[in-house]
Amino acid sequence: QVQLVESGGGLVQPGGSLRLSCTASGSIFRINSMAWYRQVPGKERELVARIVTGGSTDYADSVKGRFNISRDNAGNTVYLQMNSLKPEDTAVYCCRSRIRTIRGVESAYWGQGTQVTVSS
Repeated sequence: QVQLVESGGGLVQPGGSLRLSCTASGSIFRINSMAWYRQVPGKERELVARIVTGGSTDYADSVKGRFNISRDNAGNTVYLQMNSLKPEDTAVYCCRSRIRTIRGVESAYWGQGTQVTVSS
């Protein structure tokens, strides 16, 4: 059993910052990648940022230069530092991770999502 638990969402004014966290726990053998997606009602879910084993990252064009994804030393927690936030960043942000369990099965897991609202 694997769980992803997110935290850090909330209401922030335009130009402000938030940091999201996502921690994976359970029967984990190896975490291969961790990523943040966001979704707005009526729109497709969008990949915001991803970090893979080895530390390589990639970002959606809309957040490059403003958002930064990182992992802690243990590798089980991923962070999304969001700066210079805009109203169009408002969305539910979900953590996703590809994890190989101790039983040798690799699957994608999702967190429950955290709301980010950018508004004055």
